[in-house]
Amino acid sequence: MQRILILTNRVPYPLKDGGNMAMKAMVDGYHSNGYEVYLLSMNTTRHYIDKKEAEKAYSHIYAFEVVHVDNELHVMSTINNFLFSKEANHVMRFRSTDFKQKLHAVLKSFEPDFVQIESIYLSTYLNSIGPGSRAKTILRLHNIEYQVWERLANETKQPLKKYYLNNLAKRIKKFEESAWSKYDILLPITNEDEEKVKQVLSTARSYVVPFTIKSTNSSPVTEEKWVGYHIGAMDWLPNVEGINWFLDGWREISKTAPDFKFYYAGRNMPESFKEKQINGVMCEGEVEDAQAFISDKKILIVPIRSGGGIRVKILEAMSQGKVVISTQIGIQGIDAEPGKHYLVANTIKEFSIQIQWVLDNKSQAEGISQKAKELIYTKYDSKSVYKGLSHQLAAMK
Repeated sequence: MQRILILTNRVPYPLKDGGNMAMKAMVDGYHSNGYEVYLLSMNTTRHYIDKKEAEKAYSHIYAFEVVHVDNELHVMSTINNFLFSKEANHVMRFRSTDFKQKLHAVLKSFEPDFVQIESIYLSTYLNSIGPGSRAKTILRLHNIEYQVWERLANETKQPLKKYYLNNLAKRIKKFEESAWSKYDILLPITNEDEEKVKQVLSTARSYVVPFTIKSTNSSPVTEEKWVGYHIGAMDWLPNVEGINWFLDGWREISKTAPDFKFYYAGRNMPESFKEKQINGVMCEGEVEDAQAFISDKKILIVPIRSGGGIRVKILEAMSQGKVVISTQIGIQGIDAEPGKHYLVANTIKEFSIQIQWVLDNKSQAEGISQKAKELIYTKYDSKSVYKGLSHQLAAMK
């Protein structure tokens, strides 16, 4: 039986946001294909989780351990990094002596065949894996990280903030592109990300592993209302920026689609969103049960204008027969066609028009949602994706 050690820069729980869901899918994918899985996670101050709460989600694997890591953003350390270092501050924040020591101990006791790293920022631990270990190293690319910061910089109007974000993007890009060459295999989450890697490192060994859906193709058990929703971690800047932009355009949306109602929720919801009072818009804050929140809502709104990788929430929504209205950046990485599997909107005016079209043409919109559902269960089926990955890894031994 093959053994794999998976390192994550946060505890992948609760399963309410795309990043955590994607990491959980990897763990389950390996486990279902016969691997012994050891999950070693940083339990960071910024995303602290009671380990007992998370254990129930990982009780089926070989082992699940956490190491406490202080990765808080401190003003003085950020300024010192910017002025006196060429390294990205994000890399430095995930360096931990305790995590390094725990990694050494696990490598010695578990003796994995593979070590998979779920964050580019944990690439600093590669040197700890090499000496004395037989393990092949794997990097999971949830996105091209520097692209996220480039796009955020492009969307920022404040000159000083724009300058800082552009500088940060350049530092991350240098670190990221250098790290790619140090792994035995890269696992991008989209074909677009794989192409980006190949442009920089044509010799890179890679295999695309998208977020996957278990084939339990079923009809919704809750009656759906033709209202809009968005759910996502609200401590992730692209989500905050996207929702702000969408709400700023609400007056135009409500003129075109006066009967449309929009609900949004997410972990670590800023107080500024909770305090906004907009007719037709409901902020639900952090919901206890994400599935319960989305189950009775038909239209997923994805106003993402920066970021990278793949929107797990879109795949999840499509698999449940939701109608998706998304920006081109929001849908990137998903092999879907506009007008066939989803509706594209890149401006507030386009969102307004598409929303009203859906409300006026529910039968046709339902047809689009069903085609999207068929796509997900054809191309993003968990069993077939991880079977292919297992063949790739077997060829490396």
